[in-house]
Amino acid sequence: MSKKYTIQKSPFVVPTTDGKLIEEHFGKATDLNSAISIAHMVAPPNWSEPYQTPHFDEYTYIIKGKKQFMIDGDRVVLEAGQSIKIEKNTRVQYANPFAEPCEYLAICLPAFSIDLAHRED
Repeated sequence: MSKKYTIQKSPFVVPTTDGKLIEEHFGKATDLNSAISIAHMVAPPNWSEPYQTPHFDEYTYIIKGKKQFMIDGDRVVLEAGQSIKIEKNTRVQYANPFAEPCEYLAICLPAFSIDLAHRED
């Protein structure tokens, strides 16, 4: 009988050029699952991404530090223990303009892919 669970011991580390750590535990890059992605992330101090309009729902849970979201003109700052759901097709910018790193979990439905992120230049 095959096991009905999977333990992830070797997440896929997404190559980045901005100092952000992205470890995908389940998703397209790790286990070819296009339905969901679950990633552990650490955003360094003074980090930000360009605005994007993802074609997936994204749930974020803050483990340590703070993270800033610019969502349709609203500035939202989450701290450790807080979470947010951002619905697909919402314009958003993710940033950590603070002095400490921000550690968090991100869950995307369907799974994250760069072509679904629709980042602005």
